[in-house]
Amino acid sequence: MTTRPTPSPTPRDRAQSPLQQGAEGLRPKPRLSFGEIWNMSFGFLGIQFGFALQNANVSRIFETLGASVEDIPVLWVAAPVTGLLVQPIVGYFSDRTWNRLGRRRPYFLVGAVLASLALIAMPNSPTLWIAAGILWIMDASINISMEPFRAFVGDNLPSEQRTTGFAMQSFFIGTGAVVASILPWMLTNWFGVANEAPAGRIPDSVRWSFYLGAVVFFLAVLWTVLRSREYSPEEMESFIDHQDREEFAKEERTPEAFAANGGRQVRIGLVTLGVGLALSWWLARAELYQVMILSVGVAAVGLLLVLSGRMQQSGSWDNAFVTILNDFQDMPTTMKQLAWVQFFSWFALFAMWIYTTAAVTSHVYGTTDAASALYNEGANWVGVCFAAYNGIAALVAFGIPVVARATSRKIAHALCLVAGALGLLSVWVITDPTLLLVSMIGVGIAWASILSMPYAILTGSLPPSKMGYYMGVFNFFIVIPQIVAAAILGFFVGRFFGGEAIYALLIGGGSLILSALLTLRVDDHDDVAAAVGAP
Repeated sequence: MTTRPTPSPTPRDRAQSPLQQGAEGLRPKPRLSFGEIWNMSFGFLGIQFGFALQNANVSRIFETLGASVEDIPVLWVAAPVTGLLVQPIVGYFSDRTWNRLGRRRPYFLVGAVLASLALIAMPNSPTLWIAAGILWIMDASINISMEPFRAFVGDNLPSEQRTTGFAMQSFFIGTGAVVASILPWMLTNWFGVANEAPAGRIPDSVRWSFYLGAVVFFLAVLWTVLRSREYSPEEMESFIDHQDREEFAKEERTPEAFAANGGRQVRIGLVTLGVGLALSWWLARAELYQVMILSVGVAAVGLLLVLSGRMQQSGSWDNAFVTILNDFQDMPTTMKQLAWVQFFSWFALFAMWIYTTAAVTSHVYGTTDAASALYNEGANWVGVCFAAYNGIAALVAFGIPVVARATSRKIAHALCLVAGALGLLSVWVITDPTLLLVSMIGVGIAWASILSMPYAILTGSLPPSKMGYYMGVFNFFIVIPQIVAAAILGFFVGRFFGGEAIYALLIGGGSLILSALLTLRVDDHDDVAAAVGAP
């Protein structure tokens, strides 16, 4: 997939060949029609179908197979760790791919096939640990499809259409998640599919939801693969926008600079490795094994830095491993600022995803018996609530650019995050399950913005030749907070809050408020009025 044979020109290639434009020199990237933006984003309908089924039902599957509330975050850690490993690698290689399907679309298709198979397998897990393993495979497969979709917008759309492009993705994410989240409830209440099962078995309502999700995932992604086109490498180089943003790329280092950089990485890596190992030893002695996820991660980062540094010192710098670590070190300033915004946003989301079922069933419905009818009624209502916030996200997706045009992208995003915080905090005072839908309005507004605005801000600061890689690295700041949440939320809820899951949602609300404040300090150099216009 990483070779670049000369492609057969598509109709768009022939109409806009760089050879025909040679006399004119560099040119603006063409604006795409609404239909073209629709087609290139449609695959996200299927991707979010898979993610929504996972988010709304995997904790339920884990509890059904015998997991305790305190164990759930550790079981979920497979998902973010997989994204941490897969997305930058997929992004790195997709930047260097060109074949008959294009640059990003081969990864869309491969990921869709693998994710669909994993969705079929998940509800048939016979034991808890097999379910955790399938979650790992499923999340890796979804990430293979998802990561290039973000770069796809940066590749195909001019600056003035990017916010609209990401808003379109938010629309499909919300729409897909509405149906996926509510599927078990729909199958039970509309079609009479059983919502209860013997202890240790997954109800048929969940099982058939995953089967349907597999079909929708594959067909939606296949639509984008077949109905979208990509610019060839030669065409990309002919665009003014491409040349301007390539200036963000770091100049190639000399052998001496590689050696010096390698020395710095070795020193930093040894310190980081030592801290991670010492912390792991202390946590093991204190039997705080859940929190060891963090310390082991710190040690792993230190080891990677040492290996990269030694390779550069020995002259072996021309490889994917060193390039990936060095480009991470050289990320643009805007990306570093957005990293903190993403960290606290996704920490809150992860707290919501893994604890809403336990919080609602215990705090609102008053039961912790996973085999009871009342618990399953509450768990299904969580699916309805998740559908509601995704539906709100779909409805407001195209309204956020309007707010951004009237203020700025930063202010629009901050306001949306505050709305989400109020939504999570309000669950504490709710006793009527129906009122949870009001809480989900705020969550949906935040979700729509989280899925679009940071990427719209980021894209204008990235060199096109590294778009896929940096979009993958940007996923670090989604994954790392999830790992942190998995490491500490179970510990805090169990140790300090008596196992009451509702407190995890309150922590999430506070995290969203902090994220909103951090948004205001981001440098958004590409925020022009046209950037939030209609397609």
